[in-house]
Amino acid sequence: MKLIEAPYYSELDSPIGLLLLMGDEARLRGLYMRDHEYQRPMAEGCERNDAAFRSVRQQLTAYFAGELRKFEVALAGEGSAFQKRVWQALLDIPFGETESYGQLARRIGNEKASRAVGLANGRNPISIIVPCHRVIGANGSLTGYGGGIERKRWLLEHEKRSS
Repeated sequence: MKLIEAPYYSELDSPIGLLLLMGDEARLRGLYMRDHEYQRPMAEGCERNDAAFRSVRQQLTAYFAGELRKFEVALAGEGSAFQKRVWQALLDIPFGETESYGQLARRIGNEKASRAVGLANGRNPISIIVPCHRVIGANGSLTGYGGGIERKRWLLEHEKRSS
């Protein structure tokens, strides 16, 4: 698995467990939950630097407190052009709402790509901020989530309570 090339990382306790943030002073490159299924490893020499993530940490804390609905974070998740298109489209799903994989595929202009959308969604390197948890099955079921279905359920319920 490809490394996340980032000079710094930080950790943040949250209601869904420890979060790992990776990036530099300007952009967030990764946000993973403990035991995240598709977590990409840090590059050798990556150093802990909580100050580099001060704003992201504050925003995440406000999100979990129910005080923030939209993040203002410079993002630099690495992926294919298709993955990046899917991840960008995830940012348009409103806080507290959900969308099916098929709806997301139609919205990016390829209605037959729901399976590919699901794979790209699962490889999202910046959980929570790029809200892959808001994508559900066509029948409304909570389908796969790299951080685990219980965390997905918690995030969705949290957003409904905070709406």
